[in-house]
Amino acid sequence: MAAAAEPLDPDMFDPMCPSGALPFQIGDKWTGMVLLCLRDGPRRFTELRVPLRAVTPKVLAATLRAMRRDGLVERTEHAENPPRVEYALTPLGRSLLPVIAAFRAWSGAHLPELLAARAAFAATSAGCRIDSGSL
Repeated sequence: MAAAAEPLDPDMFDPMCPSGALPFQIGDKWTGMVLLCLRDGPRRFTELRVPLRAVTPKVLAATLRAMRRDGLVERTEHAENPPRVEYALTPLGRSLLPVIAAFRAWSGAHLPELLAARAAFAATSAGCRIDSGSL
């Protein structure tokens, strides 16, 4: 018989808990990619759109705004004609680059397993639906 797991802390997601303040954001679809785009220096919004062509301008703007809110990115307006705005990583944002690199390495090493698990799940879940009467 397996040993019982420790009970979960009921306050583990309390707003005052440090884990509740995490800028995760990091787990969203675009933040990690924006971090990688900015690792070599400041970029303009239109430059970010090139490798992030699948993201809409609205979503990219919202992602950059959230990253600024969390102190990961800084926005610099240059008083030129036409106006120029650049985004750059802050030291806090730069400190996430090793985390992103580790996640990318883990994902690459385990991609076949992840794809196999998804395929197995899809095969066993095909046609399966939740019966609301059993909830």
